[in-house]
Amino acid sequence: MTSAANPSYAPVPPATDDAPSGRRGKPQFRSLLGQAIYDTFGDTGARFGAIWIAFIAVIAVFAPFIANTHPFILRLKGGGLEFPLFRHLQAVDLILLMVFVHSLFVIVRKPGSGLVLALISWPIAVVGIVTAIVKFGLAIVTISIYRPATVDPSTGMVLGWVICIVIHLVLLALFVVGAWTLWIASKKLAAETILDGNHQALWISAVVLIGLSLVAVYKVRPPADGIYERYRDAERAGQVETIVRTIIPYSANDRLRDTPEDTLTGPSRRHWLGTTNFSEDMLSRMIHACRVTLAIGLIATSISTMIGIAIGGLMGYYAGWLDLIGMRLIEIFEAIPTLVLLLIVTVAIGRNLYLIMVVIGLLSWMSDARFIRAEFLRIRKLDYVQAAVAAGLGRMSIIFRHMLPNGVSPVFVNASFGIAGAILLESTLSFLGLGLGAEDPSWGQLLNQARSGGTGFVWWIAVFPGFAIFLTVFSYILIGEAMRDAIDPKLKKSQ
Repeated sequence: MTSAANPSYAPVPPATDDAPSGRRGKPQFRSLLGQAIYDTFGDTGARFGAIWIAFIAVIAVFAPFIANTHPFILRLKGGGLEFPLFRHLQAVDLILLMVFVHSLFVIVRKPGSGLVLALISWPIAVVGIVTAIVKFGLAIVTISIYRPATVDPSTGMVLGWVICIVIHLVLLALFVVGAWTLWIASKKLAAETILDGNHQALWISAVVLIGLSLVAVYKVRPPADGIYERYRDAERAGQVETIVRTIIPYSANDRLRDTPEDTLTGPSRRHWLGTTNFSEDMLSRMIHACRVTLAIGLIATSISTMIGIAIGGLMGYYAGWLDLIGMRLIEIFEAIPTLVLLLIVTVAIGRNLYLIMVVIGLLSWMSDARFIRAEFLRIRKLDYVQAAVAAGLGRMSIIFRHMLPNGVSPVFVNASFGIAGAILLESTLSFLGLGLGAEDPSWGQLLNQARSGGTGFVWWIAVFPGFAIFLTVFSYILIGEAMRDAIDPKLKKSQ
């Protein structure tokens, strides 16, 4: 199939600020991948999937600010104003916040708005502003905030409730803006900023965020204490003068040892989704488990996709004996049972989130390699590739600048199914009791607790995480189906 025989594969002119319109007024993009992603999210099912994934992504980013035993603000009698939640933030919390805010700015920016300067200065400005607010701003405006029932509520009660409500409304607004941001990103950022040839934005963003992440990893040292009961004990003793809590005042690993009556209780006003066998708040663990679920799927699939693209690209471009060796290698890896090997590795080495990601990625690249190989075998015979070879361009330039952008679309379709498969695989391991440890909450781990507590089947521990796993896997499948239809040349020709 050549570019002349099929108009859908014809090279598209370089995009300007106003992308040229194709048939039926649809914008045309420089790469087939950009066009495919734009067309994908015109499907209703893909939009539903994107909304759900965007929702759990925003929840994952702001998890410490939604469910945390450490309060935003704390003042004990005779003591100064403290900010325990901000003091206990970990490096990964700050990294996710920086990535989120950085992505928000890149999405809403206008063309020609000083991209290079903005991409460099925006994260630095955000870090500075957040630091200033935490260090000075809150200390000025929060003179007297909400007082617990054990303290005389006469002083500062109204002001305290107003400030407390405002803080939670700001958090709610961040969730709404975050979901909208990720929703718009599915079409605008993916198609216009990254996939439409503006690789400068991608590389600058990566460098800035990696640099800030390294600073956060080496400089952020939260306290090692994990005694959550001290806040509740202080309230009972009447020692708390000022306190502002999160919406769900329980951390994922807060086992409520001081309240034994909360062990394995159903949904209630105090615990909206009930508690687990270890007296942990179910909703808090489900919120923090969003990070594990997304990380397992995205990182494992990224590893497998990169390996598959590299091996499949070499097989398809060079063909011959290299293709023959590559196919035999694929067949060898396909014969390895992934779940069995994961069980062996987990038992032999131990439960580790990063180890599970790497093993899943190393055993899932074969289908990506097959897709890339088939696309490269087709693309290497097209006119524009032959022209690049005749012009004397280097092999790496031909592969990565000319062939890969127009041949990687099927891999992204497979990646959406791969993410769903990785999530199911981790859930299966956790359900069997061989997944992550108790300190790393996951939805599959909660499913395991629904049957292993010695008290019979506990419906609320099974239904809520099970439904979350179903919706997440179903959303990725919907996106994969829509993307597969978007790159199908037969459907494009019929349109």
